Amino acid sequence: MENFSKLKVGVIGVGALGRHHARLYAQSPNAEVVGIYDVTRETADRVGAEFNLKVFQDWEQLAEQCDALSVAVPATYHANATLPLLEMGKHVLVEKPIASSIAEAEAMVASAAKNHVVFGVGHVERFNPAMDFLEKYHAATRFIEAHRLAQYPPPRVGAPRRGTEVSVVLDLMIHDIDLVLTMVKSEVERFDVVGIPVLSDTEDIVNARIKFVNGSCASLTASRVSQEPLRRFRVFQDDCYISMDYGKHFGMVLKRNRIGLARKDVDLDDKNALAAELEDFILAVNRTRVTGEIHQPKVSGEQGLRALRLAVAIETEARRYNQQYGFKFAPRTPGELND
Repeated sequence: MENFSKLKVGVIGVGALGRHHARLYAQSPNAEVVGIYDVTRETADRVGAEFNLKVFQDWEQLAEQCDALSVAVPATYHANATLPLLEMGKHVLVEKPIASSIAEAEAMVASAAKNHVVFGVGHVERFNPAMDFLEKYHAATRFIEAHRLAQYPPPRVGAPRRGTEVSVVLDLMIHDIDLVLTMVKSEVERFDVVGIPVLSDTEDIVNARIKFVNGSCASLTASRVSQEPLRRFRVFQDDCYISMDYGKHFGMVLKRNRIGLARKDVDLDDKNALAAELEDFILAVNRTRVTGEIHQPKVSGEQGLRALRLAVAIETEARRYNQQYGFKFAPRTPGELND
């Protein structure tokens, strides 16, 4: 990284994911962790003790001492936690999705622009080594098939199961929505969606088939009620097929040649995608502070809003589909899920 002074950072929300923000900032040679804050004091104290970080009882006092902050609270609180920071002139990296509604996300993006601060969104899969490879070969993409399957999250005392405050579209599928929009440089023409709640009040499994104006197509499946986790992204192009398992950091390319198909295995270098995301954010903030001009991180607030708009449209279509056909679902307990 360029020769910048250490960035003074803080983390608001140090639960399952925010804890790792705090840990990786503490390990970064380019950051100085001012402290952490969590609405649950016991959680904050535990993480503070684990990484020897100062715990603040007031988020505003923490923010006042920071140049930049990560926000890793539940998605339904992203706007409430982030907007005051942006209005204070603080640079912010908020976890995905950018917000739980388009109106909130638009207000966040507008506030960042008004206050001339860096605003990034934590679409960490952009920093996965598999995506590093795929972005180099996006030009002739015709069909994408993505599967993102996870087990139902465990219970939490005094809080909803992690991610279930929103549908699986905003919880998991939005990762692949962002990747597809990065790979396919075209507007969406139409889409078909099916999705149902199984254990939650919102959709737990969804499939979306997206058709783009340029003729490309994507089929996305996301589930948080699967027995076996899976994160696979397959790309079919004019003259080759690329398969990436970006959970295992391994892939394969089949490319047409004069005598048929040639196979090449892709042994992707392992790296910590979240650490790379945080360093990208730190670099964007430092460049902005030095030059006085906004340097966007790899995933800007505008890009987070772009992904959210399509995610909300997919979510809305799933509910319209169920209403049209009279499908009604009642949430069940985890013990009732047999497969």
